[in-house]
Amino acid sequence: MHATTLGHTRHSFPDLKALLAAASPHRSGDALAGIAADSDEQRAAARFILADLPLKTFLAEPLIPYEEDEVTRLIHDSHDADAFAPIASLTVGQFREWLLSESADNPTLAARAPGLTPEMVAAVSKLMRNQDLIAVARKARVTAAFRSTLGLPGRLSVRLQPNHPTDDTKGIAASILDGLLMGCGDAVIGINPATDSIPNTIRLLELVEGIRTRYAIPTQSCVLAHVTNTIAAIERGAPVDLVFQSIAGTEAANRGFGIDLAILKEGREAALSLKRGTVGDNVMYFETGQGAALSADAHHGVDQQTVEARAYAVARAFKPLLVNTVVGFIGPEYLYDGKQIIRAGLEDHFCGKLLGVPMGVDVCYTNHAEADQDDMDTLLTLLGVAGVNFVMGVPGADDVMLNYQSTSFHDALYLRSALNLRPAPEFERWLEGMGLLRADGGIRDLPAPALTNLLGQAEAAE
Repeated sequence: MHATTLGHTRHSFPDLKALLAAASPHRSGDALAGIAADSDEQRAAARFILADLPLKTFLAEPLIPYEEDEVTRLIHDSHDADAFAPIASLTVGQFREWLLSESADNPTLAARAPGLTPEMVAAVSKLMRNQDLIAVARKARVTAAFRSTLGLPGRLSVRLQPNHPTDDTKGIAASILDGLLMGCGDAVIGINPATDSIPNTIRLLELVEGIRTRYAIPTQSCVLAHVTNTIAAIERGAPVDLVFQSIAGTEAANRGFGIDLAILKEGREAALSLKRGTVGDNVMYFETGQGAALSADAHHGVDQQTVEARAYAVARAFKPLLVNTVVGFIGPEYLYDGKQIIRAGLEDHFCGKLLGVPMGVDVCYTNHAEADQDDMDTLLTLLGVAGVNFVMGVPGADDVMLNYQSTSFHDALYLRSALNLRPAPEFERWLEGMGLLRADGGIRDLPAPALTNLLGQAEAAE
């Protein structure tokens, strides 16, 4: 039992997960689950209690029982006590103050990451303003590499997302050309397939592989098929760079995705066996999103932001190249409006970076949410200041296959220009060699002649 008195009112919380839920900023998903604070006063009371709670509490009181959940077992069995020792005496409130201090620089944060649990970083995020989340995340640099190196200071990478509602070869190639001509694609050229089958996965992989090898593009490709289909594609000799999977923060939610930790391990080992990386061997691509566990009725009464942070512990275990919170994709039932989406995006990025995960964000919303592109501009800019590893590049910001609103190639160019950011170094050299890069790091307006036959190549492939 956790309790405190504010004014003349006694506020009590029966357990740790009730306390964390009440301390969370208001969001529609927690209200839907019946675990949100009843009032701002109750929320403030929960934060007062949380600030005085020792960090060690989260090691002693798992939110989901160890015996019932393999994600809990992963978190506790992989906890690095030596990395945790220098901050083991702190309360959550003291942890916040330390994170904001000069002592918590990038090397120190990286050293502490293996000693932090998702519940610790979720808890401290609930005590932070947006600017705090930005200031700390900006210090926490997490790099990863395959054919390009992502997450370096002064860099912003972009996933080129050339989705097509019928997986049409020419349509996908046109989107790839569009993105490349605007300097995007250094994070990954990643296709969400309209049909998730093994033959279609292989067909799309071979399409992107043909483009990548013909133009010697130092990036990686991914067809965002189910991990089991990607494993099968590898067994059939497909040119797989990255293995993709949506993941969540509980065993039951992952079971709803048709996966467990053993399957993820099998996928990673299969991709590593191909030895296709040139500058690194980070071969996994994970996507997450607040509300995924609740939508599957697999949240165990834990607030959606804390469950989301637990997903990053799953990701961390497999040394990914990319982890992407698709922040507004699940819908207004979980993040109602622009304010909630902006806050969630900053929380997710902060928590992932503190846990040592190479975080990107799909700055996005569904058309029935109380949000618009101005909200996305705000979140995109804040994440750029916070040092996000990568964002999405979707033609016109409108994904015509998944039917949601994201960020465009133009948005990525805006952010790079406004904050003086550049692509991944390997990709930047390629852009320069193709005649696409200006001396100031911007992208030339005229198309690169060497790329003008890309559509013809796709037509011939059909």
